[in-house]
Amino acid sequence: MAKYRAAIIGIGWMGMLNDIGTRWTDPGPYGDRGKWHVDDVDRPMPKVDVHRKFYFHEERPPVTFAETLADRPEVDLIAGAERDKDRLRVFGERYGITALYSDASEMLRKERPEIVGIPSNTKDRPELTILAVENGAKGIMTEKPMAYSLEEADRMVKVCADAGVPLVCGAITTNNPSFAKAKELVTTGAIGEVHSIVAQSEHMSQHQNWSYFLDSAPAWVASIGDTPRGDEGSEEFGGQGMMVTTGGEVVFFQKKAPPIRITGASGEIVQPEVPKRQWRLFQDIDTLAGEGKRVEMPWPDPQMTNALSVSHGFSDVFDCLDGKLDEPKNSGRSVAVALEVEIALKLSSERGGARVDLPFEDRSLRLEYDWHR
Repeated sequence: MAKYRAAIIGIGWMGMLNDIGTRWTDPGPYGDRGKWHVDDVDRPMPKVDVHRKFYFHEERPPVTFAETLADRPEVDLIAGAERDKDRLRVFGERYGITALYSDASEMLRKERPEIVGIPSNTKDRPELTILAVENGAKGIMTEKPMAYSLEEADRMVKVCADAGVPLVCGAITTNNPSFAKAKELVTTGAIGEVHSIVAQSEHMSQHQNWSYFLDSAPAWVASIGDTPRGDEGSEEFGGQGMMVTTGGEVVFFQKKAPPIRITGASGEIVQPEVPKRQWRLFQDIDTLAGEGKRVEMPWPDPQMTNALSVSHGFSDVFDCLDGKLDEPKNSGRSVAVALEVEIALKLSSERGGARVDLPFEDRSLRLEYDWHR
């Protein structure tokens, strides 16, 4: 028997279509955007295969919110909310669900699901997260970005924390179990005292694996080289900078850096860029000549695996509910930290690299994202 009743809000590409839909093979009616994102109000329905099996490729299990929840034995997927009638119809046909809603608020109030997936667009995520908690949700996972403003992120984190609801914000690699192993290696001294963390500056509060490794709160930042707002609406930070925490930890944000590099007094941990993203561990050893040498060591399991970001995110939610985990690796709290740091980096660059102290008193500060977010 299923342990939790679950519902999905937003049946787009990450909600369901990535597993059963066909993306454009040419630019389509929306130019280059149509090839990757067909999420605006007037988008046509992609070709879908309602009867496609979960494991349609031997090497690839489900990657969407709906498929992941439908495939978990402890979950009964009971409802969905989506403004697009065609997507809602396909969702109902695929999963044999009749509790279909065009109004997500109505669904939450009537169905009161215990597990809620929110791969909708950014605009509605904060209010829907809070409403889900108010209507009995026990665990929530949203897509990225978490929210536009610091105030929205604060509310999401506080409401979930006060209710004891684990909140995961984004289907990113930080959900992977290998990140817990990386943090374990750092905290147990496998690379000695940590001297610095280097992370990519691109999409840094959407793919904020660096904040998972912090032991203290951000104190100040400085940066240069921020880029103008993107053609599709994004004003995410595009420069380079650094952050220092209250505990003296230092994080450098660099263009084209590996997703994360943690350097210690006696070793280093690196997660390279795609396609493999396999972790690498380097440690200092003494040679027969009595000299120290840094060599690559085998990475202890688990190693990074591709895809499965949604599955691992929900696994963290259930592990929290079962008392196996105190907080998801990609928690709303750590994502909110990253959002504040990114806003601070933008302000520092705007001020010619001046130091910007944290936390901000003005919680209305915000970022805008690409139209398809």
